Amino acid sequence: MGNIFDILGPVMIGPSSSHTAGAARIGLIARQLFGRQPEKATVYLHGSFAATGKGHGTDKALIAGLLGMLPDDMRIPVSFDVAKEEGMEFTIENKDIKGAHPNTAQIVMEAEGVPTMKMQAHSIGGGRIKVCKLDGIDVNFSGETCTLIIRNIDEPGRIMDVSSALSKAEINIATMQVFRDKRGGCAVMVVETDQVIPKEAIEDLESKPGIIRVKFLDPNGVE
Repeated sequence: MGNIFDILGPVMIGPSSSHTAGAARIGLIARQLFGRQPEKATVYLHGSFAATGKGHGTDKALIAGLLGMLPDDMRIPVSFDVAKEEGMEFTIENKDIKGAHPNTAQIVMEAEGVPTMKMQAHSIGGGRIKVCKLDGIDVNFSGETCTLIIRNIDEPGRIMDVSSALSKAEINIATMQVFRDKRGGCAVMVVETDQVIPKEAIEDLESKPGIIRVKFLDPNGVE
């Protein structure tokens, strides 16, 4: 049995739940993963996003998400102007991405003192999205639940470190996925939890050897 969201759809600004609300969610998740508002963003639109995105406001919605706007924010139609006011440079281009879902966007985010991040995600309808690549590593998560994203060196002991830290903080793990580019290279852990992870637990994880970057996605938060 579905929930009422499946019937009514998302509360949003714009004509399309996939091209507008979904696009805003992609931008917002990208901002959360980056950890701040980027100073410069390059957005690539693929497939249907490229073909009809301008008419549906996909481009404005993606930029709105990067600015921290939710899908129901009345400023989405003027997000380009808001970005200019806030000093966020951006470019939007069409790009053919091999094997990608038709409603796909790639976002490259840059800011001084922060490692550049590249995220690829697609909209699956109803305002829902899937993140499928993070800095070139294949991943699969939606950000609809409390989600911990950990970049780490692919070496023994890292998964146990994460599990122990969350157990110590009395956080229950709902699901855990591990992705990597190659053996001994970079890896990504995606951990969905039943509770919001406290700042202290995140700082504890960041201090552990082999952990490169830790980001927590709170489905009810903006940052």
